[in-house]
Amino acid sequence: MRLLVLLSRFPYPLDKGDKLRAFHQLRYLAAQGHTICLLALSDEVVPDAALAAVRPLCRGGLQVHRLGRLARGRGLAQALAIAGRPLQVGYFYEAGAQRLVDKLLADFRPDHVYCQLIRMAEYLRPHAGRVAMTLDYMDVFSAGVARRLATAPAWQRPALALEARRLAAYEAEAFGWFRHHTIISDQDRQLIRHPQHQQITVVPNGIALDYFQPRPPAAKTHDLLFCGNMGYYPNVDAACFLADDILPLVQQRHPGARLLVAGTTPAPRVQALARRPGVEVSGWLPDIRTAYAQARVFVAPMRVGTGLQNKLLEAMAMQLPCVTTPLANNALRGEPGRQLLVAEGAPALADALSSLLADEPAAARLAAAGRTFVAETYDWAAATRQLENLFRDNC
Repeated sequence: MRLLVLLSRFPYPLDKGDKLRAFHQLRYLAAQGHTICLLALSDEVVPDAALAAVRPLCRGGLQVHRLGRLARGRGLAQALAIAGRPLQVGYFYEAGAQRLVDKLLADFRPDHVYCQLIRMAEYLRPHAGRVAMTLDYMDVFSAGVARRLATAPAWQRPALALEARRLAAYEAEAFGWFRHHTIISDQDRQLIRHPQHQQITVVPNGIALDYFQPRPPAAKTHDLLFCGNMGYYPNVDAACFLADDILPLVQQRHPGARLLVAGTTPAPRVQALARRPGVEVSGWLPDIRTAYAQARVFVAPMRVGTGLQNKLLEAMAMQLPCVTTPLANNALRGEPGRQLLVAEGAPALADALSSLLADEPAAARLAAAGRTFVAETYDWAAATRQLENLFRDNC
């Protein structure tokens, strides 16, 4: 099958959730013999090593369209001027990229078009009904923006509220342009405001178990770990919540408890956490597995955001005991108390973390059950096979 894939970011290195999802899906589809032509937008220069990692998966061609600063500004201005267009869409839309999409459709003549994320859907609006297309919502952006309202500064709230409304309307409108639709979890599917949202196919992420696996016992340099893209607002909020509100309560029972906040592009608020007692902010690490191996307990205290947390899959695969919130576990669907601990609010989260730090055998049992859970539930091949079946349907 000839597949045209549209991405808003180049899918390598695997430092963001959408890139991780796209890369593993591309790898599976290429291995099944499909001819893939990839068009990825990028607001930065793509390194040669990243191109080399992805090019073998794209026998039908690899195109990278660079979004310059002026183009992004123009897109945002146009979004403000066009009634109903979200800023999220405007930032990634450029007339030159539209011409490239149109040309690839004419020249490559795909059997199916796969579009990742609502921010890329605008490029396919003119082609609705003329070619078989699948939209991967992945996360529900409107819900993620709406959840930010509770913790955002007052001056940001009017703009966030407007963006959330525009995104919700756009997510529903774009539904009709595509033959098939996918999303990362049932929790997210319920948030799409379209009367036929139950038709959206849940395609979860997987975990590379051969890469993320338990390490031999070694000295632990940190008691707690949180990681992710530290420029992404839900992670910034979680890191600050953890360092400011949860860690001090843990340290009352475990003096000297240390927290590592690891991940790419830490925002200034995250960098400032390094001034807190017992907090280290590492920034980008060449191998995130070293952070998992150095920690005793992994915690993802998510209060905003949507989707399935890859960080939890990775930590559980590396057999770390995990603590998270109901918001994150509603997508993960682990069994609280057996495969991970689930709590809400700083005192309850601190209690859960303290209990694991105080009881190593219980922490080990939880970690082993967590590893088994993700191994049995989250498999890239099984998940992407569902996507492949959609492509084959009426392609």
